[in-house]
Amino acid sequence: MTHTLDRVSTPAYARPAARRAPARPADVPFDPDETPLARTRRARRMARELAVIHPDAHCELDFTNAFELLVATVLSAQTTDKTVNRVTPALFAEYPDPVTLAGADRGDLEEILKPTGFFRAKANSVLGLAQALVERFDGEVPGRMADLVTLPGVGRKTANVVLGNAFDVPGLTVDTHFGRLVRRFGWTAEEDPVKVEAEVAELVPKRDWTMFSHRVIFHGRRVCHAKKAACGACGLARWCPSYGIGPTDPEAALKLVKTPAASDTE
Repeated sequence: MTHTLDRVSTPAYARPAARRAPARPADVPFDPDETPLARTRRARRMARELAVIHPDAHCELDFTNAFELLVATVLSAQTTDKTVNRVTPALFAEYPDPVTLAGADRGDLEEILKPTGFFRAKANSVLGLAQALVERFDGEVPGRMADLVTLPGVGRKTANVVLGNAFDVPGLTVDTHFGRLVRRFGWTAEEDPVKVEAEVAELVPKRDWTMFSHRVIFHGRRVCHAKKAACGACGLARWCPSYGIGPTDPEAALKLVKTPAASDTE
């Protein structure tokens, strides 16, 4: 099944919420005095609310199988999902499986990948990836983290995307949006993605990891922006220690909220 942006509907962002002043400064959202139980309860309440705010959350990379998702995720580094989705139809029409991609002409491949940026490095990555799949996994994408991270250009983030969306194996996708938001939520003070993943895994039920990741990423793209968060239009406000880093006036905040179609440009 191909996953596309066409299924996106407009979610209700501004769920009414009473808000009191945060107990700690917004630039220090992680509270070491918050008990693990209190943090877990707050995190799970926020996770449930994210499901209400973003009922349309899903993987925004187009794919029909694990191989296509793996390659698309590698190509998505330092570019938008929308750009990758424009490139992959031609890529997979020419190279539909690891065998054909492993034998691709480098010049032809680079020409296809140019719009994604860093196309020479990405050509190296996907060629090495395809060759490794052919040589070590009989041309099949492995369904285990331990195997996936041995492939060229594949780290835990990419592996979790593939496991969660192609194999239904729960995984937390710690990209820049995810890391920024869970730190703003005061769930962790860690910067290292592996440590962030480990700490958040203790707060959110494993069965929810994949969809939770999509919802956090959607929230980061649409509402909780890096430079100016739409705090006054955020349904998580009452539980968020970073409330106030962006406009709290509802009308001003709503102007910052991105539509589903526009959110993929960030």
